[in-house]
This record gives sequence, C-alpha cells and structure tokens, in this order.
Amino acid sequence: MDTSPIFYGTGGKAMQDAGVQLVLNIREMAFMGLIEVLKNIFKIRKNFKTVKKSILEIQPDVIVLVDYPGFNLKIAQWAKERGFRVVYYIAPKVWAWKENRVKKLKAYIDLLLVIFPFEEGYFQQRGIPTKFVGNPLVENISEPKEITTDNIIAILPGSRKQEIEKFLPVMLESVYGELNSHQIIVAGISELGEDYYFPIMKGKATLVMDKTQEVLEESKLAIVASGTASLEAALYNVPQVVCYAVHPITYFFAKLFIKVKYISLVNIIMDKMVVPELIQGDFSPQNIKKTAVGVLKDRNIIQYDYLRLRDKMGVGNASKNAATYIYSFLKRGISSVG
Repeated sequence: MDTSPIFYGTGGKAMQDAGVQLVLNIREMAFMGLIEVLKNIFKIRKNFKTVKKSILEIQPDVIVLVDYPGFNLKIAQWAKERGFRVVYYIAPKVWAWKENRVKKLKAYIDLLLVIFPFEEGYFQQRGIPTKFVGNPLVENISEPKEITTDNIIAILPGSRKQEIEKFLPVMLESVYGELNSHQIIVAGISELGEDYYFPIMKGKATLVMDKTQEVLEESKLAIVASGTASLEAALYNVPQVVCYAVHPITYFFAKLFIKVKYISLVNIIMDKMVVPELIQGDFSPQNIKKTAVGVLKDRNIIQYDYLRLRDKMGVGNASKNAATYIYSFLKRGISSVG
C-alpha cells in the first residue's frame, strides 16, 4: 500500500511542478489594498468557497497556511471550527500592524512557523506554539558577494499585476538620463508571460523571466517594489531604492494602524533607514533617479549594514526545517514538536 503523502493546495507553477495538485491558482487571489479588495469582493468570495469545498472533499490530515493573512486567517478559523489541524508558515507581521490578529493566531493555529528570529519569542510570549525555522531567502545564498561593478540595473516591480502596471512604467522612466548608460533588466515571472510585460515596457529594457537571484548577482543597483524583493536584494548585497504606492484611501487607513516607521523589510529588521524609501507622492521618476544616483555614489557604505542584516536573519534550511516540524506535528501532535 502506497503511503506517500498527497499534496493539494493553492499556488502557482512552482508548486505544481513540485507535485502539488492545485485547487486554485494564485493568480486568482492577488489583490492588494482596500480599494482593490472591494472591487474584487465577489471573486474573493468565490475563492473562499472553492478552497472550503476542496478541504471538505479532500479531508486533509493537516492544513498548512503560507503567509497571505487576509485570506488564510479566515480559512484557519473556518478549518479549526471543523476540527482540522492547522499549521501557519510565515507569520503575519502583527508586530508591524494589525496586532489584533494575535488573538486569531492563538485561537485557530496549532503551530506557527516563523522566518525572523525575533518572532519566536514575540509569539511564544503571547501563548502561541511557535518555532523559528530560518529564512527561505538565506538558504539560497551562500556568501554575500562583493558589491559588483557590473553595469546592470535591476528593476523588480513586484509580482501582482496591479503593482507591475502601476510601478514598472515609473521605474523605467527613472533610468533615463544619468542612468541610461547602464543595462536595464526587468525581473519578470513567467506565469504572467512575456506578452503581459512587453506592452508595459515598450522596449525600454531587457526582460528576464524567473531569474531574480541571477539578475541580482550581476547588478550594481536595484529599483525595487517594497516586499520580499527588498530583503532579497540586500542579501545579495545590491544597493537599492525601495518604492511603493497604493490608492490614497488605502494609504490613509494604513497610516492609522501601521506601527513601524518603515515599509522596507530591510529597514524594519535593522530599525533604521538602511535603504531609501520612496512612498506615495515621493514615488516619481525624478525622485528615483536622484536617489539612485546618490545610492550609487555611496554604495560602499551600505555593505556594512547588509552584513549586520544577514547576521540578524539567522540560519538557512528554512524549507527543510519547516517540513520537519510539520511532519513531527502530523505524526505525534503538538506536544512533542521541537
């Protein structure tokens, strides 16, 4: 009798290639900001129904939720109320905002797996069974490189269509003038397809699909949409300019609740302005260009802070460690995990 585990889930091509049977593609779930969520509320409700129906049909031994708290915490509550065991990997950043989610994690999560060292103590002090597993970005990077003198500027415009369509034209416009002697590479994702990027890019840069790490390894500067990519650029020792903008109404309400001083994970973890941030009205081609020129002039200064950041990030092997904890939880229960 075959006892090999069977995996079902929501995700994209990478998960599918890894053997996961998709019940919903992640492209159907990528909405950011209050206004965008309201505009797509019916699709979101349909996604909830699809996932819940699949869970009831599959009857999984454990549900592993990954990041995406707006969606996953609702699934966690629903699943827990029906007796399913729930593990959450990559915790919501409740230390930055929406601390009320701590109560939900405590009520609906059996095991929380976190990727920043300081999070383990934070959540354990609040009564949530938590294990630090390392950071998935660190495990893919062996040693920090010396800051490159290559002539490449990487543009990382995000992974959601709403981000790319809003950010990429502004980012591309910024590299003209003093920066146009550099080779400009846009890091894209193949799930969206080249035909999606080309009309936005209008021939202003080279598109490279699914090779963000390789692009960063060769780049002397990155222009980055705030998110995991900012942390990734730092771990590859690439000086960067972090950009972000949302609908004004979304920004207004976010400012009421956000507790941290910065938007970039690099600056949040280091608790100081290591990389420049251009947010909302400051996000313009002129400001990006001016800031980028300054970063390039002072690029050696940033290396020290990047090394300190790397020390704070802890160990690698996050994926293997997370799988080990989940397997232990699945086989013996939460009391013997660890």
